[in-house]
Formats: sequence, structure tokens, C-alpha cells
Amino acid sequence: MRLDDYMTTCLLHPTLGYYTTQDPFGQTGDFITAPEISQMFGELIGLCLAQKWLSDGAPDRFTLAELGPGRGTLMADALRACRAVPGFADAAQIVLIEASPALQAQQRKALSRYDVTWIDRTTRLPDQPLYLIANEFFDALPIRQFIRDENNWRECQIGLQDGAFQMGLGAALPQPSLAHRMNDTKDGDVVETCAAGITILNSIATRIDTYGGAALIIDYGDWRSLGDTFQALQDHQSVDPLASPGHADLTAHVDFEGLATAAAPALFTKLTPQGVFLERLGVTARAQNLANALNGPALDAHITAHRRLTHPAEMGNLFKVMGLYQNGKPPPPGLEP
Repeated sequence: MRLDDYMTTCLLHPTLGYYTTQDPFGQTGDFITAPEISQMFGELIGLCLAQKWLSDGAPDRFTLAELGPGRGTLMADALRACRAVPGFADAAQIVLIEASPALQAQQRKALSRYDVTWIDRTTRLPDQPLYLIANEFFDALPIRQFIRDENNWRECQIGLQDGAFQMGLGAALPQPSLAHRMNDTKDGDVVETCAAGITILNSIATRIDTYGGAALIIDYGDWRSLGDTFQALQDHQSVDPLASPGHADLTAHVDFEGLATAAAPALFTKLTPQGVFLERLGVTARAQNLANALNGPALDAHITAHRRLTHPAEMGNLFKVMGLYQNGKPPPPGLEP
């Protein structure tokens, strides 16, 4: 079995899949995402897109969308912050791209005061300006892994040995799609590809180029894939990705270069560390403002959350941000062309 087939089955099987059967977020789940750490994250993301909407001429009808919106926390925080932007909420058609019935139920609770539409793929987005958020979405898409073997590549595959899943290698074969990696890899190097991510990114970019808008892609990874990053999390701990199919979160680092190649005809921004991006948006000033109403353990937790989101030793450098925008328009605030 190919690795991407294994990931898809484990994560999205209708009755046994990880995302389709449980809520993986928060202290009681397997991992915590930035919106669950602090309200500041969603607030600043929302205001970033609202400012971009204003700089685009404030179109009177647009889609405000999120890919893989988790519990709906980020979108709820973004919409609350954007109440301060006249006309934004009235013009927004809120669309969530979510395949999990369990998570849709959580999102309905978080966004009960809003009129929300759910779809299961980006190709069903409305034909109008699009302002989209994708936070920790692309890392969960299925990948393929290839190990270089002289002038060929051997694909990492999963099979059964003594009743247990084991990683193995396919035959050494040419991979025309990896021809450009011959110059920067050597024998034994691992390269990961994500065809699903490229397809989804191109769908988003095409809509932005056609109708206007912007997208914020926020995830852990770097500009170019190199090395084995396939991993699993369970109860906030790293575990063997093959040990508990359907019971652990499976992810891989995002190859932002691969996504950028699919952005045309829209434009993409420079890859920016999350900490730098949030500081440009004013996260420290917002943190100081919120701190004025806190003391004791609540203040300590708030300070810890700010550090976790922005410090280079924590999420600040591990997570990166890339923006998409229409040719002839300015990039999203906090990001450089």
C-alpha cells in the first residue's frame, strides 16, 4: 500500500477514520492548534483578511472560507474581531470546508449565531471574491515518500509482516516529477510529495485570480521538502505512525515550494515565520491590552500563550505563513511580495 493511501484510510475512513469519528483537538485530544492556544491568533487572522478586503475595494459580496476549521474556534474569533470593520460581516458568506461530521457538529456550536454553509471540497466554493484561511490543513493531506537510489527513486510503501504493518521500499524506478530534485539530493535522501495539496492550492489560486481575494496558508514546514517528516501524535506524544491506525493524527511537514508552484496565475508571498507575521499584525500590543484585565494564573497562562505562538524556539519559527493574492492587488497585511 502506498503511504498516501494509508494516510487517507486512517484519517478519513467513513466509520473508522481518525477525523471522522472523534474530536482530536485541545487538552483532552491529541494536539492543540494555535486558535486553541489563544484568541489572539484568530482575531489577528480575521483582521488581516478584513484589511485586505478593504484594500481590495470592499467587495459587497464575498466568501469567507476556512479549510479544515477544527472546532470553529478560529473562525469564531476572527468574526468577533471583525465586528469592528463596518460592512465586513454583512458582505461575508461564511463557508467551511469540512469532511468530518463529528467536527461539523463542533463547528455548528461555535458558530451558532452565524449563517454558515458547509462544503466538502474547494471546487464547490461560490463564484465570487474569496478570502480563505488554511491553518494546519495541508500538513494532514496524504503524502508519498521517495528515497533516491542513484538516478532512480524507490517509493516507501506499507505492508504486513508477522501480522503487523511495516515500512518497505518499492523497486528503483525513474520519477519524472522528481527530475528537478536530482541536483539537490544524494543517494538515500528522502523527498515527500503531496499531489492533493497541489490540486487544492491550484483550485484556490484560480478562484482568487478570477474573482479576487486572498488566502493565508499557515502550517509547519519549509520551502523545500527534504527528509522523512511523516509522523503521528496521540495524547500529545509522538507515536509510531503504524501502531494504531485510525487512533492517531498522521501528518507531514508542508513543502511550501510545491504549493507555490501551483499558485499561478495568482501570486504568492514570501514565506514568513508565524512569529514575525503575528508581530507585524500587532500581536504584542493586543497581548498587552488583554493582560490589563488579567492577574494570577490567568495572566501567567496568557503570557505563556503569547510566547508559544511567537517565540522562535516554539511555534514562531516552526510554523510558516504564505499568502495568495490577485495580480495587481496588494498582498495580505504582514506578508511581503
